[in-house]
Amino acid sequence: MNRLKQRIAAGEQVAAAWLELGNPDVAEIMVRHGWTTLVIDGEHGVGDLDDWVAVARAVEAAGGEVVLRVPDGSDTTLKRVLDRGFRSLIVPMVNTAEQARGIVASCRYPGLGRRGYAAPILRASDWGARPGYARHEAAEELLLMLQCEHVEAVENLPEIAAVAGVDMIFIGPNDLAGSIDHLERMEEPAPQELLRRIEAGAAAAGKPLATILGAGRGWAELRALGYRFMVGPNDISLLIAGARASAAERDDGPASPVGSY
Repeated sequence: MNRLKQRIAAGEQVAAAWLELGNPDVAEIMVRHGWTTLVIDGEHGVGDLDDWVAVARAVEAAGGEVVLRVPDGSDTTLKRVLDRGFRSLIVPMVNTAEQARGIVASCRYPGLGRRGYAAPILRASDWGARPGYARHEAAEELLLMLQCEHVEAVENLPEIAAVAGVDMIFIGPNDLAGSIDHLERMEEPAPQELLRRIEAGAAAAGKPLATILGAGRGWAELRALGYRFMVGPNDISLLIAGARASAAERDDGPASPVGSY
């Protein structure tokens, strides 16, 4: 089974970080230094499917768990990432229940959906070593998060959340704010009201919530609000912060021993 799906189903609140650079070494470093759940950003980050698989292998070999945010929810994209072994997905820009049903169908084999069959020769089935993969395991192990990041999705949230096979609603706060002309102004009243509507709607539907840190909410605030999956820093920002801090020490203070050899 998908350990991340099990953890969330058990009520755990999982913290994660983003991987934007598409680099296996960066991913391994982050796992070894405390970020054991990592989200590969296939929507905005560097790389393609082969890069994402290489990153996923590095994360898993280091003992971590990986989620992939796909660039879109098309049949072809979802089929290819599932075939290559990704089983925890975030799908962006889902605004209607019709879209949600289509995404679920793309992720499931016939009987439940329309996913194309090649199970015995896939990384997803451990190259055929899991004979029950197509019949049972593929649907059972999939953790599917649909990203709510537009005011239209807020209006349609009860119907989206009711679609069988949707495990979580993932809020994209800045795009959500942008959809009402408040881009980068997430803490203003109108975007905050949309966030509250999503939280209330998800609670009424019994659907767990996931999101990104921001919009005035840090780790403690999101935990208190009951979010089950929270994504914080990304590899680029951590590198920028470290570079700036080291440059400031160079110019203004004593040298740091961190990273010296």
